Amino acid sequence: MAFGWGIVSTGKHPDIKIAPAIAAATGGDLVAAYSRDQARAEAFAQKHGARAAYSKVSDLLADSRVDGVFVASPNALHAEHVVQAAQARKHVLCEKPMATTTADAVGMVQACRRAGVTLGIAFNLRQHPASIRARDVIASGALGRIVLVQAQWAFGVRGRDGSPPRNALTQWWDTPDLIGGASTMMGTGVHSVDLLRFVLGSDVEEVTAVTDGQTAARPLEQIACLTLRFANRTVGQVVASRLLPDSRNDFRVYGINGAILGHHSMWEARTGRFEITSDTVNERFEYPEELLPNYVAEIEDFQRAVATGGQPAATGIDGLRVVEVTLAMIESARTGRTVTVQRTDP
Repeated sequence: MAFGWGIVSTGKHPDIKIAPAIAAATGGDLVAAYSRDQARAEAFAQKHGARAAYSKVSDLLADSRVDGVFVASPNALHAEHVVQAAQARKHVLCEKPMATTTADAVGMVQACRRAGVTLGIAFNLRQHPASIRARDVIASGALGRIVLVQAQWAFGVRGRDGSPPRNALTQWWDTPDLIGGASTMMGTGVHSVDLLRFVLGSDVEEVTAVTDGQTAARPLEQIACLTLRFANRTVGQVVASRLLPDSRNDFRVYGINGAILGHHSMWEARTGRFEITSDTVNERFEYPEELLPNYVAEIEDFQRAVATGGQPAATGIDGLRVVEVTLAMIESARTGRTVTVQRTDP
């Protein structure tokens, strides 16, 4: 039996990436779509071959053909929709960032745990084969002690100084309460933080952030530069921005015995040229730019976790840890101080 998916929200991301990924995934079936606007839900369903369209989340969750939902609503609504899905005994794959507060993220984990449903977070860079290889090489000790990790995911349009134009569906990206008190950090920075956590197998303990926002006059930043200290004492650097049209979005790992260099590898598509150099491992591999493979792998990974009773590549705890780092980033940018990450165990 195919896994029946419902999509909560019909914005650009579900339209261009998630619905096509479900269609391409082995064992996936898009059953239903939700939008506050019934006509928009119906148009989305017709475009992507879903059998039902709803303007109430509760109606989608009452559909017995839906086994799990992909939550892609505005950030501040994730907790409400995930908890609703858990109470309806639906598995949940939630778009990043998981939530805008620690309390919401903890509540999501607890709700899914009580209901016995799987909770995953859509950190699709974990599905890039190069990310998996980097994690394995680091864990093998081939690079020795890891000293520095870096990730830059930035973009922009020449001549445009600020965020892209918004329409009615994307207006929430400029609303601090809905997006969660940060802008470009929520868009790409959270991916970079999670990727560094993933390949290192270590959590962030301290954050020092400099941004052009997080002030009363400008609450949302368009460029953020973070310095991180991990529990294993590795130092990390993350850059996220919408003001860098000619950015080279690289991922780098430096150990005392070698390095991993990902050239133009931080992007939503599976792409990049990677080099691993050390005394024992020397590899080069390149991926042509393809939009869907990471998303298809993400869908299939989640379906496999549900079928086997295992865990998806990025769990609710992973989502919670990145929420904690993001909140520390916001505090650091506002205060100009290094902030210790406050970790919670739900």
